Amino acid sequence: MTLRERYLNSLLFGKPDRVTLEPGYGRESTLKRWHEEGLSSDIKNGKEAMKQAYIDAGGSKEWGSDGEKFPVNERMVPQFDEIVIEKRERSQIVQDWKGNICEIGNEYTIDYLRTSADFVTRRWVKLPVETRADWESMKKRYDADDPSRLPADAAERGARLKDRDWPVVIKFSGPFWQLREWVGFEGLCMMIYDDPELVSEMCRFWESYVMRLMERIFEHIIPDDIYISEDMAYKSFPMVSPDHVKQFFLPVWKRWGEYLKSKGVKIYAMDSDGNVDLLIPFWIEAGINVCDPIEVAAGNDIVEFRKKYGTKMAFRGGVDKRAIAKGGEAIEKEIERLLPVIKTGGFIPGCDHAVPHDISWENYVYYTRLLAKATGWITA
Repeated sequence: MTLRERYLNSLLFGKPDRVTLEPGYGRESTLKRWHEEGLSSDIKNGKEAMKQAYIDAGGSKEWGSDGEKFPVNERMVPQFDEIVIEKRERSQIVQDWKGNICEIGNEYTIDYLRTSADFVTRRWVKLPVETRADWESMKKRYDADDPSRLPADAAERGARLKDRDWPVVIKFSGPFWQLREWVGFEGLCMMIYDDPELVSEMCRFWESYVMRLMERIFEHIIPDDIYISEDMAYKSFPMVSPDHVKQFFLPVWKRWGEYLKSKGVKIYAMDSDGNVDLLIPFWIEAGINVCDPIEVAAGNDIVEFRKKYGTKMAFRGGVDKRAIAKGGEAIEKEIERLLPVIKTGGFIPGCDHAVPHDISWENYVYYTRLLAKATGWITA
């Protein structure tokens, strides 16, 4: 099978020759540790490290390589200037590209707030949208018809990608995620009660903005996977009530889902950390058919989810990062726990978030070996 065929069959309850292998990506601090433990310094990113772990684990089958992508820029245009406002003894006050003013440690640069290179703790000082005037100004930064949002060679690239052998995934922020970016988490929670009309207006704006971007994209290519990021759950419950999910966010997801189905997009995926059990029924109603990362520490039980939701929802992730860090028998038991879900399909197992730096290279390789055996990549 091609990478694309394998990916689609793995998530759509098909019959892949072997399940897509995605142990999980280490970020900068994790790679730093692994380099100290013997990983070649020539390996610069998590994907390269993942492939090397598979080789070190005894993998021999061709992994395959992704090809050309179809990049889309949903971010604000223009962005805010990235500025260091104040240097302190142990921290700094900065303005990031989104207009947030926040405090971060001196060990980081503002670039860390632009990328997901590593985990960065921050304290918000001021958000970019705090008044109605701020909102009116912010909207001007989201022109869906701005030519820079799609590749300059969109038509030619789409033609080249028509018969691709690898999956094309295009990612968007969801309405909860984006409103939180504008007004802050506490600000959004307060606004739901104090100014629900403005919350609805922001949701409708974001719904229409992303819809227009998708319309422009689909003139050139139908991707395999539209992937929405929300991160809207704590360790035990969603960050907002189910009633508010139904009122504000479900209508957006549903409209997108109906449109994607009409265009033949096969995977409509959702990313949210935390305990997502109360959210999954809403996602299913919206047409979402894949979710991740299924964090075990947040109380998600993917074995129970499979019993509860059947083939209505597929999953990515779900492997307890704490078990990987412990190594040995803990990893073995964790993979054994997941085997029933792996065998019934609709599941690409992997670390239930980015691979943290408390996981040694030795344990990561051993875990990759066990995962590769469970998914059919290593038979010995």
